[in-house]
Amino acid sequence: MTQENAKVLIIGSGPSGYTAAIYAARAGLKPIMITGGEPGGQLTTTNDVENYPGYPDGINGPQMMVDFQKQAERFGTDIRYGMVTSVDFSGYPHKAVVDDKYEIIAESVIVSTGASAKYLGLPSEEKYYNKGVSACAVCDGFFYRGKTVAVVGGGDTAAEEATYLANLCPKVYLLVRKDEMRASQIMQNRVEKAENIEILWNTETEEILGDEESVTGMRVKNNLTGETKDIDIDGFFVAIGHKPNTDIFKDFLEMDETGYLKVIPGTSKTNIEGVFATGDAADKVYRQAITAAGTGCMGALDAEKFLLAKEMNVV
Repeated sequence: MTQENAKVLIIGSGPSGYTAAIYAARAGLKPIMITGGEPGGQLTTTNDVENYPGYPDGINGPQMMVDFQKQAERFGTDIRYGMVTSVDFSGYPHKAVVDDKYEIIAESVIVSTGASAKYLGLPSEEKYYNKGVSACAVCDGFFYRGKTVAVVGGGDTAAEEATYLANLCPKVYLLVRKDEMRASQIMQNRVEKAENIEILWNTETEEILGDEESVTGMRVKNNLTGETKDIDIDGFFVAIGHKPNTDIFKDFLEMDETGYLKVIPGTSKTNIEGVFATGDAADKVYRQAITAAGTGCMGALDAEKFLLAKEMNVV
């Protein structure tokens, strides 16, 4: 297997990866980026981005990621389409295998692999994705102002999404699979106090209905009675959690019970010297493009300081 060396290896793209690349490249570190299976990350499946500063008229997600990529390339980032299939952080320098074909020996590694929203797995859910189906109320809720929406889920995320949407929409249905919520008591209280949130207990989604262009309703089933009914809605929000794309790091990097990478608070530093975690791979709270970009900046600056200290034999 062929090998090559890199001062900075960025695993994954998206706002955090591209921002890390911009900063690292401008610092003269000649970063190599391996984009991952979904170059640009979750934003490439988002039609309209209206809450990122600098785009007063909004921008579609794929174009935004093209802009990020061009800026990273402008400063000399070596962007390669492929997958890091395995890593070895047991010694130094760090090693990463790309597409099972070649190995990169990296003095520092910035992990920007992101997270993927969990979905119900319905064909109609995929059909109407970005046409009324969303996994982020903060991102897309504005487009449903004054309309009727549904949120599926029983945890804190679902409760937060429902209460957020309740400030924008006259009617919010919250679909809970069991007869109780998993959400914290304070979040349950907020849901219950919102007069325009109707909780449908013991309820699952059988089908998302639409007119080919957008969502018009949902078919739900009561798990106790087996009864099904159609309900008119304009938007359907899935809030059953996210899965961070961190499986290949499990033997080396510390992570929480759901797979989010742990960092030293206020930094992007992981438990492995010279490995930095950014974006949604380490953020289970905010999960926004702007916060991901911010941590990408942190990752590059932390890597730069680490490499400088190495050169000076401080580390």
